[in-house]
Amino acid sequence: MDTTHSSTLRRTSTTASNRLRSDQDQPQIDATKRAPAADERALVLGGGGSTGNAWLIGVISGLFDAGLGVTEADLIIGTSAGSTAAAQITSATPPELLAAILAAAPQQRTDPVKPGGGRVPKAPAANQMERTNAIIAAAEDATDMRRRMGTAALEMDSDASGQTGWRATVAARLPSRHWPQQTVLITAVDAHTGEPVVFDRHSGVDLVDAVAASCASGFAYSIGGSRYIDGGYRRNENADLAAGYERVLVLSPFGGRSRTPLDWGMQLAAQVDELRAGGSRVETIFPDNNSEHMFGANAMDLSLRLSAARAGYDQGRAVAERLAAFWR
Repeated sequence: MDTTHSSTLRRTSTTASNRLRSDQDQPQIDATKRAPAADERALVLGGGGSTGNAWLIGVISGLFDAGLGVTEADLIIGTSAGSTAAAQITSATPPELLAAILAAAPQQRTDPVKPGGGRVPKAPAANQMERTNAIIAAAEDATDMRRRMGTAALEMDSDASGQTGWRATVAARLPSRHWPQQTVLITAVDAHTGEPVVFDRHSGVDLVDAVAASCASGFAYSIGGSRYIDGGYRRNENADLAAGYERVLVLSPFGGRSRTPLDWGMQLAAQVDELRAGGSRVETIFPDNNSEHMFGANAMDLSLRLSAARAGYDQGRAVAERLAAFWR
C-alpha cells in the first residue's frame, strides 16, 4: 500500500473510530453520512461463524424464493460472518450462493501457519470461547474489553504468510472482490486502540481486506499500518448503525444473545430499543429451536454448514409471508 493510501486509511479509521464508538456515553451517528429517506430499509447480518454464514445465506435464499428480495435493502450492515454474507449477496443471487453451499464437498479446517513455517493445531472453538470469556470477565466495561481483546490478538499475531493465507481464504469466498454501489457497511475493531471502525466503499480499503478484518477473531489482521479484530467485539449485530432507517430487518445467527454483561448494552435487545426510540420499525429472525445447536461453540464446524443452510432456507420460506407487509 502506498504512502498516500496508508495516510487516507489512517484518517478514515480514526474518524470512523471517533464517531462510531458503541458505548452509551457517546451518541450514535448516521454511518452512511447522509439522512436516510423516510421509507428506506436496512438489512443487518450478524456474526455467527461458518455455520452462521451458511444460515444467513439460507434465510435470504428462502425469503427470495418466497418472493421477498431483502438483498434490495438500501443499507446492508455486515459483521464478522455477516460481513462475508453482505459481500456475497451484493454480487451474486441468493439461489446461486445457496446452491454453492449445498454442492460443496465436506471440508476440513486447515491449521494455521506458525512463524517459520509448518502447521500448528488450531484451537477448538470451545478453547477460543474460554479465552475470550476470561477477557470479558476481567474487563471493566465494553471499551476495556475491546482493548483487552485487541492486545490478546496482537500477542497471537501471525506472520506475513498467515496474513496472506487468510486474505486468500476470504477472497475465495466472495463472488466479487469489488465494493458494490449499494451501501454496505463492514464493521471491525482497531486492535491497538480498541476503537470500533466501519468500512465502506469510500474508506480506501479493499472489500476483501474489510471482510478479512471483520472476521479476524483469533489474530489481528493487518491493513496498511493498522491491525484489526472481529467487528463482533463492537456489537455482534451492530444494528444500531441503521439509526434513521424506517424499516430494519436483523438476521442474528446467535439469536440476539451476547456474552457480555447486560449493563454494557451490547445485546441485540438494546440495539432494537435504540432503533425503535428513533422511530425505526424493527423485525428480527433467529435460528429456531431445531437449529440453534449449530451456533455458539459449533459455529466453526464446517460439517454443519449444509445443515445450517437448509435450516435457514426453511425459516426464510416460513417467515416470508409474515414479513412481506413490513418489508415491501
